[in-house]
Amino acid sequence: MRRLFPADPAPVAESPAEIDLDILYAYPAEVIEAGRPWLRANMVASLDGAAQAGDGLSAGLSSPADKRIFGVLRALADVVLVGASTVRKEGYRPAKVRPAYAPARIAAGRPPAPVIAIVTRSLDLDFSAPLFTDAAVPTIVLTGPDCDPDRLAAARKAAEVIVAGPPGSTGVDPGAAVDALVERGWTRILTEGGPNLLGQLLAAGRLDELCLALGPLMAGGPATRITDAPAPAVPQRMELHTLLEDDGFLFARYVRNIDS
Repeated sequence: MRRLFPADPAPVAESPAEIDLDILYAYPAEVIEAGRPWLRANMVASLDGAAQAGDGLSAGLSSPADKRIFGVLRALADVVLVGASTVRKEGYRPAKVRPAYAPARIAAGRPPAPVIAIVTRSLDLDFSAPLFTDAAVPTIVLTGPDCDPDRLAAARKAAEVIVAGPPGSTGVDPGAAVDALVERGWTRILTEGGPNLLGQLLAAGRLDELCLALGPLMAGGPATRITDAPAPAVPQRMELHTLLEDDGFLFARYVRNIDS
């Protein structure tokens, strides 16, 4: 893996030092110390903009380096926010407790592994799955005020359920979902999509950062982009923070202006 931006100061003749991804992807200290949330998205896409490979899954666009960064981003997060469709399609499992990170997390009063928080209006989830039965930290379910009462009762037997949205509204309010996580002290927020959830968070003005892996693949077909929801009123400008390359894959980190 090599750093393309900012330019690596090491001479070309020297072997590049191992990139410290923990430092490179650290949440902005000034934001976290101020108690403000920071919502980071981690997505992968093909060269022609597809968010999934031909099988409809993101794994076909991934690589060993992408999986390594994926693990680091999870290890740094307090909570992983993900849509129910992605949970079902990708066969989500609980986040792992990583020995290299868990002691420091616990000492800082953070959960030993990131909490998985699922956004679902329908509550169409398999509550007997390991995501609910084998999680090191309990999985959270975020739903809307118009959810089915019977499904809500079933969900509450398997997980903590948060109704994210004012009475009378429809679906899950993405801003209310983020606020509910922050109220629990989880300010380092990572979303892994899918495209619909990311589009909603973008439209709500809650996206602070995008970590985008670009795979050297032309997927073709009708696959969606990494966002698939109504556009925000004003397109959000992002600034390139870091760009890495490994085996033809590009790993870009874009952030909004912290003062904006």
